Amino acid sequence: MAFDLEKDLQIRRARGLYRTRKTLEVPQGAEVVVDGKSYLAFCNNDYLGLANHPDICAAMARATSDYGTGGGASHLVIGHSRAHHQLEEELAEFTGRERVLLFSNGYMANLGVITALLGKEDAVFQDRLNHASLLDAGLLSGARFQRYLHKDLANLETRLNRTDGRRKLIVTDGVFSMDGDLAPLKALAELAHRQDAWLMVDDAHGFGVLGNNGGGVAEHCSLGQRDLPVLVGTLGKAFGTAGAFVAGSEALIETLIQFARTYIYTTSMPPAIAEATRVSLEILKQESWRREHLDKLVQYFRKECQQMGLKLMDSHSPIQPVIVGSADTAVAMSDALAAQGILVTAIRPPTVPEGTSRLRITFSAAHKQQHVEQLLHALERTVRPSQEEVA
Repeated sequence: MAFDLEKDLQIRRARGLYRTRKTLEVPQGAEVVVDGKSYLAFCNNDYLGLANHPDICAAMARATSDYGTGGGASHLVIGHSRAHHQLEEELAEFTGRERVLLFSNGYMANLGVITALLGKEDAVFQDRLNHASLLDAGLLSGARFQRYLHKDLANLETRLNRTDGRRKLIVTDGVFSMDGDLAPLKALAELAHRQDAWLMVDDAHGFGVLGNNGGGVAEHCSLGQRDLPVLVGTLGKAFGTAGAFVAGSEALIETLIQFARTYIYTTSMPPAIAEATRVSLEILKQESWRREHLDKLVQYFRKECQQMGLKLMDSHSPIQPVIVGSADTAVAMSDALAAQGILVTAIRPPTVPEGTSRLRITFSAAHKQQHVEQLLHALERTVRPSQEEVA
């Protein structure tokens, strides 16, 4: 039977890789209700705790009254509202770029940029651990596609030296979503300059969190538009809303408006989301305590985990993976934590390599010190059961 889908599903179940959905019944936050049960959540990407901020919710409600519920058309027809335009201008100023272009989500932004810039005569070089949207975009572009070893500048330079592509684009995550580590952006920018290449960074997990002002990896590494020509950021994580943007030169943005199919042929995001994001941006700029509090929680967690002997990765971002090895072990530990009222996601292949399944723990400014202590106690009981539990 050509479409024996049930067999494929059975194989995935047998390998411990089957995914299931949970139903969230309340707004995102540190404390949630999922499928009728209360949990302490360490698995969302609401890094600054803005997804249910009252000022942002109020802005969205007001804008819905002003603009309605939907964009109604693509940006190039009649779907580009004043709210969209103002957000683009404010994000351009915030990122220190000439212009910004909004996309409906990060996946479409990455697809749109890479396929608009590259063709069969070109070459694209991507870190092996890049997000799926970047890898898919590289393949769809038709360019000669190569994946270099994770953060390995020597391997990348060797590959660049061997290409005769018309255009050369180096693409990397800013903060790697499953490992939580940062790309070596200054070195990548220098290499790109020597090789007459462009550097593109997807800063989905750094924008709003890193940098003194929340400007993400570009601010953290002091990279301007010349050093980092293509900056992509998402709004559904630290900003607590939805959508994505591309920041860069006037020529880049005009090129995307003309050639990025995922921009041209997609209805714009609801204007109310753009208006709500403008409020998110103001909160992000004014309330630096959110980033400071978040950093303190991360450092405390890492110190305590090291004392417990847990295997952490080299991450100082809100993404703190605990490596456990097999997929079955990761699922069993995630279930054991859930039984104690703690939600942590088990990450398994093919998202991560075989043998590196992990608990992907994420922190938010909405978490309190006692929340982290609860998590640590639950982890200790899960990893090393007490004598009473063993008996």
